[in-house]
Amino acid sequence: MWKQSVFLIIIAVLISSCDPGLYTKGQLGAGGGAAAGALLGQAIGRDTGSTLIGAAVGGLLGYIVGNEMDKHDRQQLNNVYETAPSYQTSSWVNPDNGRQYSVTPQPAYTEANTNKVCRPAEIEAVIDGKKDKVMSTACRDASGNWVLQ
Repeated sequence: MWKQSVFLIIIAVLISSCDPGLYTKGQLGAGGGAAAGALLGQAIGRDTGSTLIGAAVGGLLGYIVGNEMDKHDRQQLNNVYETAPSYQTSSWVNPDNGRQYSVTPQPAYTEANTNKVCRPAEIEAVIDGKKDKVMSTACRDASGNWVLQ
């Protein structure tokens, strides 16, 4: 039992030390949640079944929480595509990770071959002190939501 606990703690430390730039927030949340759930499951049930159940439940909850954090930036970007005037820059900082975004949308247009309404934008991001600038285009889907192309 002691060896299992030590093994789980080592796994939890390894997962939490992974480079966050390589994974989505949902993946990091799932890894951390699974490790914490496994430790809790082992502490409560003291058997392999409890550890596995704890890992599964923790992983699912961690993924849900981590994925919700990703949605913050997608929601902000969608608001820019939907409401910002052309050539007016909108900026925000993600409160969970400190990443900074500035988006300057351009006028919308209708694609000739698909009749989709699309809107290009220049997106500037500062992630871990590194500035990156890209041109991106989003088009409305059948439900009216903006989807990056």
